[in-house]
Parts: sequence; C-alpha cells; structure tokens
Amino acid sequence: MLNELDQLSKNIGRLIAISGQHQHRLRELESQLGHTRDERDALHAEIEALRGERDALRAERDALSSKIDDAQVRLNAILEKLPHSRTDESQLDLLAPVTNTPQGDAQ
Repeated sequence: MLNELDQLSKNIGRLIAISGQHQHRLRELESQLGHTRDERDALHAEIEALRGERDALRAERDALSSKIDDAQVRLNAILEKLPHSRTDESQLDLLAPVTNTPQGDAQ
C-alpha cells in the first residue's frame, strides 16, 4: 500500500509539473496573441490611412481631369470664334531668312 501511495504521489507530482508547463505555455501564447492583435490593429489603422490618402488622390485627379476637360472646351470655343482664313496667308513664316531693309542715311 505504501508503494502504491508513493507511485501515486510521483504521478501527482508529474501531473502538477505538466500542468504548470501547460499554464506557462498558455500564458506565452496569450501574450503572443495579444501582440499579434495589437499589430493587426496598427496595420488596419495604417490601411485605413492609406485608403484615405488614395481616395484624396483620386478626388484630386478627378478634379484636375475635370479642369482639363473644361479648359479644352473653352479653348475649342475660343478657336471656333477665331476667323477662318487660309492658313498659308495667316501664319507667319518664322523660319524664313531675315532680310534687312536698308534705311536711308540720316546725314
């Protein structure tokens, strides 16, 4: 009987040690889980900030595109109002050689 009690005592001691190890490992895992949740929350906040920046850039792009479209419409309206004439006569020949016309002597 004493031998059985000694064996039972050893088994209880091992169970207590195993239980302690499990409790310690559980606390470590809970701590890691907490850190992981904090990282996840920080990443979600960063993602939301980036989405906000993206949306602001899209809005700015759309506004600029609209301004460009409006400017094109106004430019086309101005060009339509200009008199239509032959392009040969109405355009300057900027590449033509410059000829100096002699001025009279002012003596």
